[in-house]
Amino acid sequence: MRKIKKDDTVQVITGRDAGKTGKVLHVDTANNRVVVEGVNMVQKHTKPNAQNQNGGIVSKEGSIHISNVMLVVDGKPTRVGFEVKDGKKVRVAKKTGKAIN
Repeated sequence: MRKIKKDDTVQVITGRDAGKTGKVLHVDTANNRVVVEGVNMVQKHTKPNAQNQNGGIVSKEGSIHISNVMLVVDGKPTRVGFEVKDGKKVRVAKKTGKAIN
């Protein structure tokens, strides 16, 4: 089970985008990286093709290491732990002790 999942709200804790929050768009478990909405924007040069007639420079999110983000629960960043409740392993916010769905 992963501590950070797709559609979680996370806050960046280090780097040039420190303090920004956003929704997780993609999690790459093999490389321990996440793509967060509006964070680590990179410029990509694209050639003209059928979908994009003009080509040009496109701005999109780059990935950041999963250790550089913290899960946000009730508006505050928190560490994540695991507990077994009713026979199921669930994520738990360390700061509040609440189960995270």
